[in-house]
Amino acid sequence: MEVTTEQIKALREETGAGIMDCRTALQQSGGDIEKALAFLREKGLATALKRSDREASEGYLDLYSHGDGRVGVMVEVNCETDFVARSEAFRSFVHEIALQIAAGAPQYIHPEDIPEEVLENEREQARQYALAEGKPENVIERIIEGKLKKFEDEVCLVRQPYIRDDEITIEELLLQNIASIGENVVIRRFVRWELGEHAGVE
Repeated sequence: MEVTTEQIKALREETGAGIMDCRTALQQSGGDIEKALAFLREKGLATALKRSDREASEGYLDLYSHGDGRVGVMVEVNCETDFVARSEAFRSFVHEIALQIAAGAPQYIHPEDIPEEVLENEREQARQYALAEGKPENVIERIIEGKLKKFEDEVCLVRQPYIRDDEITIEELLLQNIASIGENVVIRRFVRWELGEHAGVE
């Protein structure tokens, strides 16, 4: 079928994908926007990880206040082009990340951001717990490893379950958006304020 420039423009505005990619997706899906979106996602997921080394210096800052002003979040998410930074799809993703930070209260973005002394403290606590439980030495290391993974899942943004779909993590949500947007996307930094306390990442 003949794909119109209006359809291409609509899909491009929705996803930020390139003109040729949008045209191909629409042709493959018979002009169905939803199917074209799915096509772009599938095509993009295969190459999303390849984009991770591309420079992302454009982006958007989202400010979010929750619970009648009891929790505030500022998050910076970067992409490669100003065109994508202004797109509804990208800004919607950034806002979802702000909501996640408000609800999940992460302390770090990635596991590698956790200071070694914090990890060592968690290891020691897990070791002491296992010893107090009378666990044999040969299983203590497995217990420590399990406790550390659980700790990372709780305090690292990318490892948290997505608040709208706990079947996927924020890292998987990020990869889905890299695939559909067609550019590298980086969650750069955030700060989360809660009345009476402060915890953030910069």
